[in-house]
Amino acid sequence: MKRCALIWFRQDLRLHDNEALTTALRMADEVVPVYVFDERVFKGQTRFGFPKTGKYRAKFLLESVENLRANFRAIGSNLIVRIGKPEYIIPEIAREIKASWVLCNRERTYEEVLVQDVLEQKLWSIGVELLYSRGKMLYHTQDLPVPVQHMPDTFTQFRKENEHITPVRPPLPAPEAMPALPSELETGNMPTLEVLGYQPFEQDQCAVLQFKGGETEGIARVQHYLWDSNAVATYKETRNGLIGSNYSSKFSPWLSAGCLSPKYIYHEIKRYEQERVSNESTYWMFFELLWRDFFRLMGKKHGNRIFLKGGPQSKPQRHLKNDVELFQTWADGRTGVPFIDANMRELNATGWMSNRGRQNAASFLVKDLKVNWQMGAEYFESLLLDYDPCSNWCNWNYVAGVGSDPREDRYFNILTQARTYDPSGEYVRIWCPELKNMPGDMIHRPDLIGTGDRTRFGMNGYPKPVVRMDRWERP
Repeated sequence: MKRCALIWFRQDLRLHDNEALTTALRMADEVVPVYVFDERVFKGQTRFGFPKTGKYRAKFLLESVENLRANFRAIGSNLIVRIGKPEYIIPEIAREIKASWVLCNRERTYEEVLVQDVLEQKLWSIGVELLYSRGKMLYHTQDLPVPVQHMPDTFTQFRKENEHITPVRPPLPAPEAMPALPSELETGNMPTLEVLGYQPFEQDQCAVLQFKGGETEGIARVQHYLWDSNAVATYKETRNGLIGSNYSSKFSPWLSAGCLSPKYIYHEIKRYEQERVSNESTYWMFFELLWRDFFRLMGKKHGNRIFLKGGPQSKPQRHLKNDVELFQTWADGRTGVPFIDANMRELNATGWMSNRGRQNAASFLVKDLKVNWQMGAEYFESLLLDYDPCSNWCNWNYVAGVGSDPREDRYFNILTQARTYDPSGEYVRIWCPELKNMPGDMIHRPDLIGTGDRTRFGMNGYPKPVVRMDRWERP
């Protein structure tokens, strides 16, 4: 009798370094890969009414699933595609194919855990075992020196305890061939953006990169950033950039969807260091991967508290209000503060914002506008191409001063930041065309321009600032 395993793909849309896939091929004679477009993820809303998944990430995920199907077909298999609720659809397919096991990558945050729990109960009722695998982290949790509940709450301590001690396992190889799916099994059609509830759109030509989803594109990006351009060798010097495709790796959209394994990236960096150069920049790429692990571990350790207003510290935040009008001004990029507006407009137009931009935009919303940080976190959740629950919400925790590290309470002087990272206003001119004729020494202080000069510079359509900008000039 043939043994059959079903693999439920989630945020692990790849063949390489896929523990569930490797395990299933070892255990079973038949392996059936399945992806379910969860209607709640693509058609649902956040607490504050934003789409759970904005159009940019929806398109990226569609491309990623489509590429996963193509890669399965190339090795003799296929990908079953459905739309609905996974916890109901997966047991139906498991019953149809007489599966002995369902394998999936374990998720750690609230909504995903609810789905996992219901699925496990339904599979148990029909005698099918649910096996969890790992695939989101650089480290395996069992290799860490202490249990997750005893993990340090500060990144620096976490790094010191792990970077020279905890091994990074080599990535598992992608299978070269797989058995064909049962002929009677309906594979299902790939949905379109319209079917998922979105209008088709063209990518903005000002985008830093024309992001395309999928494992194939993700691996190509690693090849380009490391081996073709050598950009990784100067990452530490360029990582705070704002314009262009190579100021940072931009691996994060593929990492968040699981099109790239962090272990694969790590070992490519180590190979680069051996064959080309090892320096502070190549180390800094490893450093960034460590941050992703740290945030995921904090999400597991502190659970739902990362989503609460008081954060892991349970810190009162009564001064932060759900000011919808002020929030919308920020979200639309109409605050009258050019550096903030440019970053928010880039996010709205492309689904991407630089790390430097994210820190400034978040700080401005929370510290200057005194708006509830949860509104900003949900807005980023909706729009970001690279949304990852733990990374997004833990970063907002830190900016709001409620994160696991009690020393963190970040405030950014927006004017200083703008003059440091966009000294001539080149970035602002891209996203705030109303200011394109402004002199370089004034572009970050439009509040100082008189009525006549506003007309002369063609900036009458640009809003007056919602805060006093001279606050950032004071010593």
